[in-house]
Amino acid sequence: MKSARSVRPVLMILAVYMLSMFAGVAAVQAQNPTPDITLTCDNPQPIEVYPGSTRTAIINCKLDNPTIYSEKVNIQIQSGALISAGPASLTVGAGGVVNFQVILRGELRMAEGQHQISITAEVVQANGITVVGTPTTYKVLAVIKQFSRLRVASEIAFLQLRPKVDYNLVFDLYNDGNAMDRFNVEISNYDELNDDGFQLSIPLVSVEIESMSPAEKVRIQMRTPKNQGWTDKYFNLQFKATSEYSVRTEGIPNYQIQTVTIYIRGVYLPGFELLGTTMITALAAAAFAGRYRSED
Repeated sequence: MKSARSVRPVLMILAVYMLSMFAGVAAVQAQNPTPDITLTCDNPQPIEVYPGSTRTAIINCKLDNPTIYSEKVNIQIQSGALISAGPASLTVGAGGVVNFQVILRGELRMAEGQHQISITAEVVQANGITVVGTPTTYKVLAVIKQFSRLRVASEIAFLQLRPKVDYNLVFDLYNDGNAMDRFNVEISNYDELNDDGFQLSIPLVSVEIESMSPAEKVRIQMRTPKNQGWTDKYFNLQFKATSEYSVRTEGIPNYQIQTVTIYIRGVYLPGFELLGTTMITALAAAAFAGRYRSED
């Protein structure tokens, strides 16, 4: 009995000591909270960079705080060739959620392609106490969307020719879009000119051109009408180029038309070429014969 009484104070002292130890650990943990944060983001919409577009896209992100502490979170954005803007830091309450946005902006006529965007969140304070957190990074893809744009130029805008004359028209075709494109070329009023007696041929009906590269030259082989008699008339030839990408993807054909005015003036008589050739041959023969007689 006596020994039991002597052991009891010792046990009480040990219990008090253990409780004080647990209280000390709890106090230390309360003074040094463990930070944690969860970051998620959505992929942005494709960025339009054609002249007149906003050239921007928005990334929607969310911070989740699973801890019992109010946390201050620093945000860092790496966007490569794109310009970006977003919050530098945010405060997320205990167990709370905060949404934020990152705005991206591309350059005018920026080349079509994909860019990786890295968004990093790091807890720097918890309950006002500076802490060293583990950064968490979320990566998304920003897509620069292709757009079509073209220009057509002609070396001449007005041309005067005689009937039944062969001539090559040359047109310069430019790809002002932001990616390689194929262009279909044609004479939009071909049937009308054909009815008027023109003979027209295009060696290439389509051509691929790199973005912002030098002009591709497109040639049209033309023979003017050989209508019998006197001709004194103006004609318009309409050269048309259409972006194949615009037809396939944009839904609205993107095309350009360049017009060349052709003035046909002169006379054409069937057999005149044969008559002219015969006359020249006869004159040459007569001259040769006269020279031969004079030598004799």
